[in-house]
Amino acid sequence: MTKIKFLEPTTFTEASALLAEHGDEAKVIAGGVSVTLMLQQKLIAPSILVNLGKIVNGDFVRVDSDGLHIGALAKLHDLERSQIVREFCPALAKAFSVVGNIRVRNQATLGGNLSSADYAADPPSMLMALDARVQVQGPEAMREIPLSEFFLGFYTTALAPTEILTEIIIPKPARAAYFKYTSISAEGRPCVAVGVAANFDSDLRIVVGAAVETPQRIERAEAMARGQTLTDELVTAIADEYSSRLDPLTDVRGSAWYRKEMIRVFVKRALEEVRNGNR
Repeated sequence: MTKIKFLEPTTFTEASALLAEHGDEAKVIAGGVSVTLMLQQKLIAPSILVNLGKIVNGDFVRVDSDGLHIGALAKLHDLERSQIVREFCPALAKAFSVVGNIRVRNQATLGGNLSSADYAADPPSMLMALDARVQVQGPEAMREIPLSEFFLGFYTTALAPTEILTEIIIPKPARAAYFKYTSISAEGRPCVAVGVAANFDSDLRIVVGAAVETPQRIERAEAMARGQTLTDELVTAIADEYSSRLDPLTDVRGSAWYRKEMIRVFVKRALEEVRNGNR
């Protein structure tokens, strides 16, 4: 068995340069939750791990004029308890608070959670509904990617091989809601995850994750609410549209048919929570 070498850069730029230097032999590790799982499942076999733990101030949380800024190294447990996050968007704090269990949240970072592109995860659906975007650092330049363009498939993102996610930026919503359904209680990973956000201009964003390969919106269904009051009938119609148009996965957490039924139920519940004024 090949011994893994650990490298410990002190900046994201240095970390990105190490990825460029070592190529396919190197992988990034932050909290280590996702990487450990992938190592155990033999999905990756790096000879070098670039550990981000020595990077200073990579776990910041602040609110600026363009919204909430979260450093990629922020731990999920710290985010669920953050007064800044709770005041900015209680539904986002809720999404962080239901990831796995307390041991996972104490270790996992938000950047690692998103970069792993694990379909059975909580934060992506809520963050995508909130129209979040991420900043990523390459060896020579930084760029922004809308989260709606970040997830490309199973364990695949828009990150280039030498890029590292450094920051998440979230615009302020008027109202938001997050619901998950877990079919295997001991595991905590969602069978269906639904994030809904209503912005000040009355736009509605509904994102379903965990049941599908990547978090997905049905813009045709969202448009049904434009300029309309969210009556019980309209909420039901939107939920039915999501259920009928999405093509869910079948896995140990549930069949495609079962997930369609749960999508209908939890899209409806999330819309009702947003309609009723909860945040």
